[in-house]
Amino acid sequence: MDKILRNKKAIVLFVAPAFILFTLILFIPIIQVIYYSLCDYGALSKPKFIGFQNYVTLFTNDETMMIALKNSIFFMIFSSVSQQIMGLLLAVFLTNIKKGRNFFKNVFYLPCVLSSAALGLLWAFMFNPRMGLNQLLAIFGIEGPMWLSESSGFIVLPMWVIAFVSLWQYVGQTMMLYMAQITGISKDMYEASYIDGASKVKSFRYITLPLIKPMMVTSLSLNCIGSLKFFDLVYNMTQGGPNHRTEVLATHLYQQGFAYFKYGYSSAIAVVLLILCLLVSFVIRKCIKVETYEG
Repeated sequence: MDKILRNKKAIVLFVAPAFILFTLILFIPIIQVIYYSLCDYGALSKPKFIGFQNYVTLFTNDETMMIALKNSIFFMIFSSVSQQIMGLLLAVFLTNIKKGRNFFKNVFYLPCVLSSAALGLLWAFMFNPRMGLNQLLAIFGIEGPMWLSESSGFIVLPMWVIAFVSLWQYVGQTMMLYMAQITGISKDMYEASYIDGASKVKSFRYITLPLIKPMMVTSLSLNCIGSLKFFDLVYNMTQGGPNHRTEVLATHLYQQGFAYFKYGYSSAIAVVLLILCLLVSFVIRKCIKVETYEG
């Protein structure tokens, strides 16, 4: 084995298939999308190079783009805050109980493995004003709101409804990531801190939090990037309505590309989305410093 590992030809031979596949699936499509974003390209026309005109139109004449960008940032902030806090609290709670741990792990994680498209249709049915939750409220004499269409000023109720459904679906994923990291921390460290008089709160502050920072970077990156690419729940619950009030970058991209066949314009939206994901990932890694501990 050592001889093979020292053989550069053998290393190239083993790495080449994965590298070629990775290039074909990832890098070539990205380069192609970047090129199309600089072109006037429709269903019945060949790509015609127009420079940055799609980007100029995107940020100067497209009101829906501004709404979609704002909504995507809203989902990213809401997701990164709520899922991180709740996921970490659930992880700490479940790692400190013995009875029912596996049951609750499965309960919280189950929504993550279900189809987002199917869940979107299910929740759209539940929030339908003529059935579902409103029917339950009517039993108590309460008139339920128009959950997926009511908006007043800056308060867009459907946005908050979708955000809480997203939290319900994905908090289990964050919880499982933190549980995996917390269970890897030596119990001797906690026992030593208790002997020194530290409370559970201080042990959490000075032992758990510093040691889960690597997973915090990973979890936060997944939350933010997943929120920026948000599509299934929004499309199946509101289709971006009412009046584009719940439009996000992914749904706007879909409409421009597959409804209006503006492939060049939709590619420009895709490039903006890619840049946002890379930028957010970079900022997270710069802001959260991960220390190396020995012991």
